[in-house]
Amino acid sequence: MKFEVELTTPSGKKMHTVELARSEKGSSVSLDGHPVSADVQQVAPYVLSVLLGGQSFELHITPVENGTLKLQYGPHEFSAQVDDPRSWKGRKHSAIEIEGQQQIVAPMPGKVVRVLVKAGDVVEAGQGLLVIEAMKMQNEIRSPKGGKIERMLAEEGQTVTAGKLLAVVG
Repeated sequence: MKFEVELTTPSGKKMHTVELARSEKGSSVSLDGHPVSADVQQVAPYVLSVLLGGQSFELHITPVENGTLKLQYGPHEFSAQVDDPRSWKGRKHSAIEIEGQQQIVAPMPGKVVRVLVKAGDVVEAGQGLLVIEAMKMQNEIRSPKGGKIERMLAEEGQTVTAGKLLAVVG
């Protein structure tokens, strides 16, 4: 599947062609016609772990208006507009949002260092809910959808294991 991706950086806009293919041997990625060694895994809502050419990146994605995505890794920030050939050109494009009740689970073991919302709060998609510290790195856990915090099960100072239920967004 080919995607046209327009990245906006402080130095300007650049258009790239990304081609993804899956086979019995795994996945392959081509960037602007050049094969790239890459592996991508979703580790939390709107958070991807990307292994690219032997280097590891944690990519945070925030949907913005008009189908634009804000991509952030470390101190670097980009905006991206993805043209998906499978999309129906006639429909209104907007930020993709998950529907229905969503359970927020810990993506890794660690310690809850900050709780940013409480039960009953109304949140937006991509808004920070809490911060978990793991291996001396702080990771903000964000809401996968806009809605109301139905339950907040995490408390500051609490130790959590990977997969532990932290909150429910309705």
